[in-house]
Formats: sequence, C-alpha cells, structure tokens
Amino acid sequence: MIIVLLRFVVLAFIIYLFYRGISFLMDPKRKLDEAVEKNTYYFYDDIKNVRKNFFITYKGALFEGEKYLGTTKDSFEVVSIFVWVKDTMTLQGMTKEDFLFLENEIHMNYPDAKISWKNPIEKLMNE
Repeated sequence: MIIVLLRFVVLAFIIYLFYRGISFLMDPKRKLDEAVEKNTYYFYDDIKNVRKNFFITYKGALFEGEKYLGTTKDSFEVVSIFVWVKDTMTLQGMTKEDFLFLENEIHMNYPDAKISWKNPIEKLMNE
C-alpha cells in the first residue's frame, strides 16, 4: 500500500514539474527579457486590460507605454498612449524611422490612439 502511495506522489511531482516547466517557457515576461538581451523586437501587452502598461523592446531599448481610455464615435477605446524609454542610454544609434516603426506597431493594436513620446524622443519626432 505504501509503495502505491509513493508511486502516486512521485508521479504527481513529475506532472507538477512538467507543468511548471511549460508555464515558464510560455511566460511572455520571460520572452520580453530574452528579447531585450538579444536586441530583438517584442511587443508585450494585455490588450484586454487597459490598466496594464505595455512594453516594447527594439534594438536593445525597452519602452513602456501607458494607455488611456476614451470615447470614439461608436465606443470606448484607447485614445491616448504615452510612451517612454526605460534607459535613455539605450537610444544611441536609433533614428526617426525606428520610432515611426514603433508607432506603426502600436497603431496595429490601437488604431484610434494618439501617441505621445517623452523627451528626448519627443524632440526628435517634432523636428
């Protein structure tokens, strides 16, 4: 009887470890951190939750965007987005075209939103 119980506990533990491993590999926050390290593009957002900020990594820079809900002609949508970079030193080498690409990517998810950038990006975009 005790051997059967021990086998059941070991099997349950193996299933639990398998579940935790899969959930770790599928975690979007881990994918964001990996994209920052590899200097690749990744968009991390919970589109259904307006209160949660989104994160974008592009060319090694990590951007955070804050969404604001408002009204459009027919419904309530995200109408304003404020974006800033976590570390301004990572902006070295980025051009205006890079920020236009990021705006394009944001508009794919939030087509009615007006995007505002924090300094120093705002100065570059207004020139």
